Amino acid sequence: MPTGYQIKDQYAAYYLTFQVVFWVDIFTRKQYRDIVIDSIKYCQQNKGLTIFAWVIMSNHIHLLARSEMGELSNTIRDFKKYTSKRIIEAINNNNESRKEWMLRLFSHAAKKQNKKGEFQVWTHENHAMEISSNTFIAEKVEYIHNNPVRAGIVKNSFEYLYSSARNYADEKGLLEVELITMPLKTIK
Repeated sequence: MPTGYQIKDQYAAYYLTFQVVFWVDIFTRKQYRDIVIDSIKYCQQNKGLTIFAWVIMSNHIHLLARSEMGELSNTIRDFKKYTSKRIIEAINNNNESRKEWMLRLFSHAAKKQNKKGEFQVWTHENHAMEISSNTFIAEKVEYIHNNPVRAGIVKNSFEYLYSSARNYADEKGLLEVELITMPLKTIK
């Protein structure tokens, strides 16, 4: 069922949220976060994905991104499909203490959606919001970067490794980011 948060302009920049089904806290483990990082890097290098801001939280991801090739929906679809497959493989092949619980939830989600595959890791929604103004951009970049601060993970946004806040603080980040130049506020 469409939510109204659809990607209509495939070249435009969007604020996106990718949520894990049932809010499973899968990204508390580095191995799963690294699957996401590697996949985003691939999309940047091979699919024309430009990232302006990003964060990986325990059960969701926020991106401010666009497609240089005008294929944002396809890139997101491929990203979700690939990371889902790799995450399920990692759960099955590593010593994951939550294996049975996670696979049961991912299987239930797939059955609930009458999905062809055995498991569903991501919800279908991307909560795509087209960037409409400089104010909107500033709000979303601030929200993305301060997500780990609000969650009590770090005191300062630039301390969180899995975020573009490091890039904006003139530090090396895990991903290449096209910086947006504007004054940004941080939570203290």
